[in-house]
Amino acid sequence: MHSYTQWALIADAQHARILRRPNEIAPWSELTEEAITIDNPLSHEQGSERPGRVNESAGTTRHAIEPRSDPHRMAKQAFAQRLADDLEEAASAGRYASLLLVAPPAFLGDLRDALGAETQKRLKASLNKDLTKMALHDLVPHLTEA
Repeated sequence: MHSYTQWALIADAQHARILRRPNEIAPWSELTEEAITIDNPLSHEQGSERPGRVNESAGTTRHAIEPRSDPHRMAKQAFAQRLADDLEEAASAGRYASLLLVAPPAFLGDLRDALGAETQKRLKASLNKDLTKMALHDLVPHLTEA
């Protein structure tokens, strides 16, 4: 196990980057081989047709039937689970000692819900911000803030 190695997961619902710092005074570096991007079109772009219709029991009014699940939302949750599984595997292998999560609030909640036991032990802080498209040198002040 790396006694200090710190990882920072910078993610949103479609992109993920991992930054690494081997010790407290070392600069952050990006693990480019760990970067992930998925394609998750909006729900209406994923549907095959218009939602079904239902007639009102009293009168001639018709209403659209809401789908039981939102494919866009389900893809976000599946991506959070994938990231959590990858973090759990890396934690079990001893690749990092502490973790910082940086994500927009809704996706950060999905990530926290999906984290495994080993990852939760190593989670030191989280930051509710969307910084996925920010350059590495611009990210560092945000990471030290957390």
